[in-house]
Amino acid sequence: MPGPFSLPSPGQAGLHTRVGLVLSALAASLLLVLGGLWLHATRNAVHEEVEAATRVSEQWLRVVIGELQALPPDVRGERLLAVATGIGRVRANVLTVHDAGGQLRHVSPPSPYKAGREAPGWFADLLSSPLPPRHLSMDGYRLSLLPDSSRAVLDAWDELQGMAGWALLALLALFAGVRQALGRALRPLDQVMQALDRTGRGRFDTRLPQFASPELGRLARAFNGMADRLKAAVDDNVRLETAREVAEQMQARVELERRAERESIARELHDELAQGITAVRALGGAIAQRTAEQPALHGHAQSIVAVTGEMQNGVRRILHRLRSKPDDLSVRLAQYIEAWRGQHGIALDSRISLPDGAIDDELAQGVLRIVQEGLTNVVRHARASRVELTVLANDAEWRVRLADNGCGAGQGPSEQGGCGLGLRGMRERVALLGGHLEFTSPAGGGFVFEARLPVDARRVVS
Repeated sequence: MPGPFSLPSPGQAGLHTRVGLVLSALAASLLLVLGGLWLHATRNAVHEEVEAATRVSEQWLRVVIGELQALPPDVRGERLLAVATGIGRVRANVLTVHDAGGQLRHVSPPSPYKAGREAPGWFADLLSSPLPPRHLSMDGYRLSLLPDSSRAVLDAWDELQGMAGWALLALLALFAGVRQALGRALRPLDQVMQALDRTGRGRFDTRLPQFASPELGRLARAFNGMADRLKAAVDDNVRLETAREVAEQMQARVELERRAERESIARELHDELAQGITAVRALGGAIAQRTAEQPALHGHAQSIVAVTGEMQNGVRRILHRLRSKPDDLSVRLAQYIEAWRGQHGIALDSRISLPDGAIDDELAQGVLRIVQEGLTNVVRHARASRVELTVLANDAEWRVRLADNGCGAGQGPSEQGGCGLGLRGMRERVALLGGHLEFTSPAGGGFVFEARLPVDARRVVS
């Protein structure tokens, strides 16, 4: 985690860091404005200070020259140089004395105040204002006062450095304080994010505490209410899924019992009735062969043979119906579709074409479960008013297609809670049968899924 004075990039910084940077930048902008006002005031102050010092020095030199006028002319020049030398440094000015020949006779010494130091040139240019030199004359000597603001500018530079240091410390303290205060104030948001992450991973029992802040308290109440509703919806869905699995198991068990009962009846018909009819027909045939010269008896024997033959064909048809499975799948699909229409009131157009011959029970059960799960998803999620169901089989493949005119995939919340296991379960069921499942959302709306089972998945039994 970054320290209190670290400055991460804006894209990686947290909210408290970004707010601290923004407030620090605003404070720095205010300090820059105040610095500009200070420079303007300091420039005027330096100008007034140097000009006042020059004016006072000029008046004093005029008084000195007036006093020297009372001396004899031959000693005035030497006396003037002695006075200038004795004066030394004139405040905020450089004093020079030239004789009648223009030769420089005296220059005031440099100021000992902060000797050897100078303010930067750019800063001196900001604060210095040009002041004209002042010139005085006496008996051919020329005294010049050259305004010099370097010491005042250096004082201002030192003052600016001190203020800049304190301003930088104040900005860093402001940034650290704001960042710490916001980090403490927004600390509950970390709990909110952790709660959202846990909920996203399926921990629907996650709840937030009641925060002291009114805004965060409302957020916690809203999150907890959402979590309660989500958990209730998931529990309801689990109960529905459990009930559906139980119903499927019960239905499968009933189907097994019915199949066993049909097979038992078929065996009884084959072993008892069919053998008896065969015996009667054989007896009738024998009588017919032996009574060829007795027309009356021979005709009855022929009738017995014909009737028992029809009875054998009838029993054969009954056995075929009891042991055949395509008819079972057709009937089961028709019964489920009819019950679904009456229960949900959604228009359902079905087109079912099953292959000739008996179908392996595993495949028939898989096709039925795919249709059931697909129609269940339509009720739960699609909000559709019309559904088209197609179950076709040819020499190459089986195809189960379900299309609705509902809201499509990802268009909003479903009216009924679900855990999202239906489509996955269909995909796994189709994969076990060696097939492939596709989901599409047409441009005009709705949702389509199509299961394709290869011909190897259809195991025809005799």
